[in-house]
Amino acid sequence: MKLLEDKISDYIKENSTQESDLLKELERKTNILTVQPRMMSGHIQGSILKMLIYMQQPKRIAEIGTFTGYSAICMASAMKEGSELHTIDINDEISYIAEEYFEKSRLSHIIKQHIGTALEIIPKLGGIFDLVFMDGDKREYIEYYNMLMDGGYLQSGSIILADNVLWDGKVVDESVKNLKDKYTSTIIEFNKLVSNDNRVEVIIMPFRDGMSIIRVK
Repeated sequence: MKLLEDKISDYIKENSTQESDLLKELERKTNILTVQPRMMSGHIQGSILKMLIYMQQPKRIAEIGTFTGYSAICMASAMKEGSELHTIDINDEISYIAEEYFEKSRLSHIIKQHIGTALEIIPKLGGIFDLVFMDGDKREYIEYYNMLMDGGYLQSGSIILADNVLWDGKVVDESVKNLKDKYTSTIIEFNKLVSNDNRVEVIIMPFRDGMSIIRVK
């Protein structure tokens, strides 16, 4: 089964628009310099994010979880001049990688980089976001969601994209549900919270580690 999955993954990559040389370079550097390079969005997810931005054309985006900047570059490359993308990450040790590649991409006039917790930074930024990409600390997903939905940062038609909502399949693995795993339990609670919230519509896309597309009614 794993072999088939790998072949399908390779087939998808071969028959999708290829990533730019800059993104290939960033992917290589991420794999060399970071402890958990798997946290990077990567080619297919980055391409999906870019396509969604092209379709929605948001003028203002918040990204919770910058890592090395791959997803921010993908999204910003599809945004029109005059738009802005605020990307937030708590980790200042690798922020220089994202900063370097934002400059190389010539998108630093669109991408605004912030270091700190999104729970403190988003209220300081204020205003309405047309799209929010949630890919930060999974233990804080519910807090992010409640802040966004109750704080006046979204409007009808705004989109939340929440990454890793299948959490390596642990959300349906009975053997881990009773363990004291804050990551898994929060993702399960988050998915239930969103699906029961009549203010939104949601669909979980089953690619990579799962991504929810949440639309504010």
